[in-house]
Amino acid sequence: MRKKLCFTFLVACSFFLLLLPSSSSAQSIDLTGGIKNEYEYEEYFFLTGKPIKFTGTNKNITISARESKGKLTETYKFTLAGPNGEKLTRNFTYTYDVTNYDQVGQSSATGEVTKFTEKITVGDRTFTLADYQLSKSTITDKRPASDYYSGNAIARKTYTETTGRSKDAVTKTITVHVDSRNEGYENFWGATETQITDFEIEFDDGTIGTVKNKVSTSKSRTLEYNENDASLSSFNGNYKTISSADSLSEYEYDLPASEGTVASNIDYMPKLEMLKIPKFRDLSSNWARVQIEKLYSLGILDDQSNFYSPNTPVQRYDFAIAIGKAIDLRVLEETNRKKTQPSIFKDVKRTVKDYNYLVATVDKGVIKGKTPTTFDPDGFLTRQQAATILVRALGLEGKAPEPGYTTDYKDDYKITDYARDAIYVATQLGLMSGSEGYFNPKATLTRAQSSAIIERFLRYLETDLKENYRDNILFFN
Repeated sequence: MRKKLCFTFLVACSFFLLLLPSSSSAQSIDLTGGIKNEYEYEEYFFLTGKPIKFTGTNKNITISARESKGKLTETYKFTLAGPNGEKLTRNFTYTYDVTNYDQVGQSSATGEVTKFTEKITVGDRTFTLADYQLSKSTITDKRPASDYYSGNAIARKTYTETTGRSKDAVTKTITVHVDSRNEGYENFWGATETQITDFEIEFDDGTIGTVKNKVSTSKSRTLEYNENDASLSSFNGNYKTISSADSLSEYEYDLPASEGTVASNIDYMPKLEMLKIPKFRDLSSNWARVQIEKLYSLGILDDQSNFYSPNTPVQRYDFAIAIGKAIDLRVLEETNRKKTQPSIFKDVKRTVKDYNYLVATVDKGVIKGKTPTTFDPDGFLTRQQAATILVRALGLEGKAPEPGYTTDYKDDYKITDYARDAIYVATQLGLMSGSEGYFNPKATLTRAQSSAIIERFLRYLETDLKENYRDNILFFN
């Protein structure tokens, strides 16, 4: 379940619920726009008529979530300080009804604020949250490689502002209207969420102020090659993964007494992981050597031999297993079937290596058999079959035009109907391309070609989605 709601108009907060790198979660908290890493937190407050930056550390922030019987409860507790002795305390609880639509692989969460207290002290001025109304809903499309989600929230927060003390105190009312939308994705290799929130502030004297906040949180894993400096090492170099995360936020404000822009950017401490060393002896001059070695280091390829045989045709079973691992390397931990359960295909033994990955890819709708009962594991994979598998894994079949179209390939007439949408989408995404205007849909893939395609698939999950969900939204909204 994604985390985004609330507003305290302290404009603040983007945060990774599960710290890097164990989870791919990249999520905003509340409708506030601030940012957080594993230690620092900051947010802006605008009700005084100009921005005030509040900060805290993980000692000042408690965030929890629990789900039970279709209910999700989120609790946020903050104690923050401003640069000149200002203080902010907040305690919010949200409750959501979670509905799973398993038949279509979707879920929704609709919620409201159930408890709230908030107090901000700035000099002799005290802002107290008197009323908080919120309605927020999110829909998630759970695809095999990525979960895609979108949400909207509207809120109204009413504050009382007290200036002075005792008998001379003056009390005013400030009302903040909030309209927010967010979009994001999450997969094993990365996650990005971008949230855009519009605030309208009605001050007690009838004047109006506005703030537009754009906040984006992102997490990704990248692969780098380490060249050995020692010439007598048993290997020339090795790959490592770098898991990184960042949050950025920008506010454009137009208030009765001030206007301008403030921005924040916070990074998480990167995490490094050294990967196993590829030692294939038949790749030195192969065009796909780098891609093959990357997949081997990641554990997506698991050949025990020192010879990879890159120019031999790839078998259907091997490609299915590689895709299963590329989608999520934790599949084996999650798949626990009874030993007495029969194989899902008559021609695949349950004892074959990595069988659980085949089961997972079939369960997720990524892989299908040649017939309902047979898989043809030793059969060779065609280019159109590979395109279909990749696009199914992404859940993007619907991005093709309405039926009846033709692709731009000269051999379009050779494409089998079931693969037409996938070939169109795979081409548009840059996952696969033809040669000299031909796609050659029924040509078999070599092991080298299949490795290059899967490596490009991973780069799409790592970088292309991030660009689409961050840059395209931030710069064009």
